[in-house]
Amino acid sequence: MFLHRRLQYSLAINEAIHQMMEKDSSVFLIGQGVKSPWYVGNTASGLLERFGEERIIDTPVSENGITGAAVGAAITGMKPVVVHPRMDFMLYALDPIINQAANWYYMNGGKVAVPIVFWGIINRRGEQAAQHSQAIHAIFAHVPGLKVVMPAMAYDAKGLMIAAIQDPNPVVFVDERMLYSLEDEVPESVYSVEIGKGLIRRQGSDVTIVAVSLMVHEAMKAAEILAAEGVDAEVVDLRTVKPMDQELILNSVRKTGRIVVADVGWQSFGISAEIAALVAQHAFDVLKAPVLRVALPDCPAPASRKLEEAYYPTAEHIVEAVRKITLGEARLYEKKSEVC
Repeated sequence: MFLHRRLQYSLAINEAIHQMMEKDSSVFLIGQGVKSPWYVGNTASGLLERFGEERIIDTPVSENGITGAAVGAAITGMKPVVVHPRMDFMLYALDPIINQAANWYYMNGGKVAVPIVFWGIINRRGEQAAQHSQAIHAIFAHVPGLKVVMPAMAYDAKGLMIAAIQDPNPVVFVDERMLYSLEDEVPESVYSVEIGKGLIRRQGSDVTIVAVSLMVHEAMKAAEILAAEGVDAEVVDLRTVKPMDQELILNSVRKTGRIVVADVGWQSFGISAEIAALVAQHAFDVLKAPVLRVALPDCPAPASRKLEEAYYPTAEHIVEAVRKITLGEARLYEKKSEVC
């Protein structure tokens, strides 16, 4: 039976891991700080006490070694969840993620799968600066053989984590620490959210706002502000970055004729550029205005709290972009990158 109750985003992830480890003895969690709330918040609460150190493995600081060991375990039939509490340091593990896990199924003629979840946590604000605040999801989305999911809501966080663990091939699960305290209705039962399917969070007719992860919440705030101004915005939550729900995006744009893309990563060569290219290629004839993007400026994250306020886009940036294209200005407006 589906019992609905309010649950924090972080605890929805926690429940998903509890339930999958209970259901499948081949599932295990490995990574730095899985014993420590300072590293992973309460996403790992109770796991060590329930499943023991053989399945909840707190490791030394060696991202490449940890990830490589987990990939090897997956090749032999285990189902590891590898957590990187700072997504920035997944860069140390690109070799096992990209050269090994992503290619393994293809190089073995579809006969050997790598059922592994690479879980990366984005940390932003809090004066964490350039080496602890990066959203590098576009790097993984660029690689054949990797799926990339980025849930914005607690319901999807649980459902996509379960789907990622159940998937026979590698999935990069990306969350945002700033989402952890947000609550949503989450069923107590085991369920999954289909990888590759986005969702319309708000129906609208004047402009499409396609958003990723934390920016979904900013897009919803923006839509309320715009509604008061007489602009009816449709908000699309991608949920999965790759494979992207292209038809959902295109159908929405064909209805509204305008689109603003809001991403948590940098503007250049990222997810917002991919969506802009998709629309330009397949829905150019219906566009009433240029495709606009709201994303991070092409500059490393600052350490100053005051500079962070200018660096990270918010609902107001989305509103400003929508105003540009609904007021009939036929010029491209984008949040300008600062010279670094």
